[in-house]
Amino acid sequence: MHCELMLPGVLAAHARLPALELLLARGRASRVDPQGATAWLGHACGLDALPAGALCAGETGFWLRADPVHYRLLRDRIVIAPATGLDAPTAQALLATLNQHFANRHAFRAVGAHAWVMSSAPAPLDAPPTAEVLGRDLAECMPAAPWPVLLNEIQMALHEHPANEGRELGVNGLWLWGAGELPAALRAPWRSIASDDPLARGIARAAGIEPLALPRGAPAWLAALPGEGRHLALPGALDAAMDEAWFAPLLAALRSGRLGMLSLHAPEAGLAVEAVRLDLRRFWRRARPLESHAHR
Repeated sequence: MHCELMLPGVLAAHARLPALELLLARGRASRVDPQGATAWLGHACGLDALPAGALCAGETGFWLRADPVHYRLLRDRIVIAPATGLDAPTAQALLATLNQHFANRHAFRAVGAHAWVMSSAPAPLDAPPTAEVLGRDLAECMPAAPWPVLLNEIQMALHEHPANEGRELGVNGLWLWGAGELPAALRAPWRSIASDDPLARGIARAAGIEPLALPRGAPAWLAALPGEGRHLALPGALDAAMDEAWFAPLLAALRSGRLGMLSLHAPEAGLAVEAVRLDLRRFWRRARPLESHAHR
């Protein structure tokens, strides 16, 4: 059995994670061109660009991801920031306003807490995923026409929306990316995908793979896997608790022979590490802080 974990931002973590550090030290590292998590998923499926909106919507037609954000006005620029405190009632109130304002032109709906989709007439859109624009200047990221006009109209529709009252960074705009239609055929290299991310689950469905809910840790994940083959998990945000919940059990499974191979992917750092049982015997390769693996 070959288990793979995709871990965006893992090498920027400041926590000490002993089991993960040991796996990275003892495994066989390979360097590739750095890329975002979305691009990594697309390339793994043989696509240069993922139609993220359509994959998340799971419907025919032309869709985009239209994620809720906060456009923060600073002295001389506008910065794209994550919206805070966005719960289901707030999201539904905002979506109702958008659907009423853009009736017969666009349809909006939530596929996750901070993942929304929008239907549209087809048009080229070259824009990075929301995760890659947060904290950046809007002027540097703005897509080409016709999208700036639509982004401005969306901002006007959400301006001073009652649902944002009392919230520090309310939803005053959307970020559009991942435009396209469902691919006629999508092939993924994995037998199962475990994730709470709407895009990863959409990829699984489009590839004819039953998406697994993300378990609380590796023991439950290993117990739920359908059998031999490659299996991918996207554990989400990295914290100290993940070492005990995920990396220590995977290290133990590798040592015991229950797991044939473990692959760890840090796409933004351009790093992939593979480990088999014999690799763990390389005692001279000592564990070191995660950030040290970011250097070529």
